[in-house]
Amino acid sequence: MTAAPVRIADVDALRGCALFGILVVNICAFATPWFGLGLTDPAFHGGVDRATHFLVALLFETKFYLLFSFLFGYSFTLQMQAAARAGAPFAPRMLRRQTGLWLIGILHAVVLFHGDILTTYAVLGIVLLALHRCGERAALSLALMLVGACVAFWAALAWLQGLQPADGAEHALAMAQKAAAALAAYRGTPASVVAQHVRELGEIWIVLLLVQAPCALAMFLCGLAAGKRELLLHAADYLPLRRRLQWAGALAGLPGAAFYAWTSVYGDSQAWQVAGLAVGLATAPLLAGAYVAIALALFERLRDGGLYALLADTGRMALSNYLLQSTICAWLFLAYGARLMGSVSPLGALALAAAIFCLQLPLSRWWLRRHAYGPVEWLLRALTIAAWPRWRR
Repeated sequence: MTAAPVRIADVDALRGCALFGILVVNICAFATPWFGLGLTDPAFHGGVDRATHFLVALLFETKFYLLFSFLFGYSFTLQMQAAARAGAPFAPRMLRRQTGLWLIGILHAVVLFHGDILTTYAVLGIVLLALHRCGERAALSLALMLVGACVAFWAALAWLQGLQPADGAEHALAMAQKAAAALAAYRGTPASVVAQHVRELGEIWIVLLLVQAPCALAMFLCGLAAGKRELLLHAADYLPLRRRLQWAGALAGLPGAAFYAWTSVYGDSQAWQVAGLAVGLATAPLLAGAYVAIALALFERLRDGGLYALLADTGRMALSNYLLQSTICAWLFLAYGARLMGSVSPLGALALAAAIFCLQLPLSRWWLRRHAYGPVEWLLRALTIAAWPRWRR
């Protein structure tokens, strides 16, 4: 007789934490057309605005998608166990799952948010499927090589940019024109929003290929190794590792994040900004690992409390909540609704992110009291197992 599956609440609660961090970063991209252009929005250039940007870059940017990537890799091992319990071949199930994830991601990217991560996860998930039989040491070594190669590329690019004469005025003018065109499209009509998303998707692939993809795959592999050890099921057995992760985050991850944040917000040259990105990419996995260790320590204290249960419920339907976040932000900032892009300060956007997430916590609890899965999770599970899963609890 097959043992009943054990749902690991810490995995769900960590997903809930990751969702908030991802929302904080994504809402900045919705709030201003200047996001990612290397320049500050002239409408919000004050001390408080820049300090808020610095805080978001320091604690959130390049960290929480890594945490989500780690959990994706960890959950890959749970999918393997689920297939074994069902007596079903694993590869076809995962290929159907990744295809469904890619289709959802394409729709999300075109209609709601060009910074979609789901399509990247869908493609990298197939790579992980090809690598899932490798040992833990091999997975961690490959992860280290991926991050190292990514950091080396951006460090070399920073050095090359430093050798070239700066042309700040011409660059600033080009970026201002680009931001103005994006703002007009995003505040125009739903059709102009979709057209702008398609245009930006044609440009953003290089960032996905050279920044997000290698680092996300590296964290997939770390999560895969941790899942094979069942680290989050037996978190108390790994206290020494968790302490080392906290020290690594404090001594290397946080200073690296501070350098990245300073060059991103206060840096006056592209070369310094790219150098900051290289340092940030090198140290972000350490800070993400420290976040995991700190969260697990907090969960041990809060396990019987209401906040922990709310985080776990929110993380159980992470895909639905991620898409809901984009839907709300698209309505608030784009031509689908209030057209607030360009008129909300960084601090105001941060407050909106907190409000949206605070609404998602009880909403997730309410939904899961009545349903077995989140709505999008239910659809993805149907594609995965090629059958209709139960809808109601």
